[in-house]
Amino acid sequence: MTLSEFLKVFLTAAAPISELRGAIPLAILDLEIAWPLAFLVAFAGNMLPVPFLLLLLGPISRLLSRVPVLDRILQWVFSISRKRGGIVERYGLLGLVLFVAIPAPVTGAWTGSIVAFLLGIEFKRAFPAIILGVFIAGVIVTSLTLIGWWGAAIAGVGFAALVLVAFLRGRNQSDAAGDTGGEVADEV
Repeated sequence: MTLSEFLKVFLTAAAPISELRGAIPLAILDLEIAWPLAFLVAFAGNMLPVPFLLLLLGPISRLLSRVPVLDRILQWVFSISRKRGGIVERYGLLGLVLFVAIPAPVTGAWTGSIVAFLLGIEFKRAFPAIILGVFIAGVIVTSLTLIGWWGAAIAGVGFAALVLVAFLRGRNQSDAAGDTGGEVADEV
């Protein structure tokens, strides 16, 4: 891997929209880099902005909110993140892992960091959850890239298992909290 190729993959993974979802296919399919190296470089690039986002979003957003145009852009980004972050609100840190791990538009390390900030999840809890989510996303994207449709099926089964675990965990927590939703429905 040349320095130029390294930088293409690393910076593509560090960018907010492409993240490693774009960097891994770029590395493996276009640049013909071996998948283990592609995965490592993309993972490192995707994780680069996370600590800065988690630690500096508060001060930066306060600074940007002083300029009306920048405040409108910031509020737009935050509103999209809030809408997409429902799984995090419902399932906490496991939801954050799943949110970051889903290789879909407007999910990933950047949006996960914004959601963690908006929900007040402290750095020492959010950072490991985002690391795990980025790792899972990297495995899914690498599988999809290497195996095509078979990779999609494998990734789908793995993701379904994670969603099932999250659902069961959330259900157990609501049962333990004395959720009376079923009794109310029976009375109506």
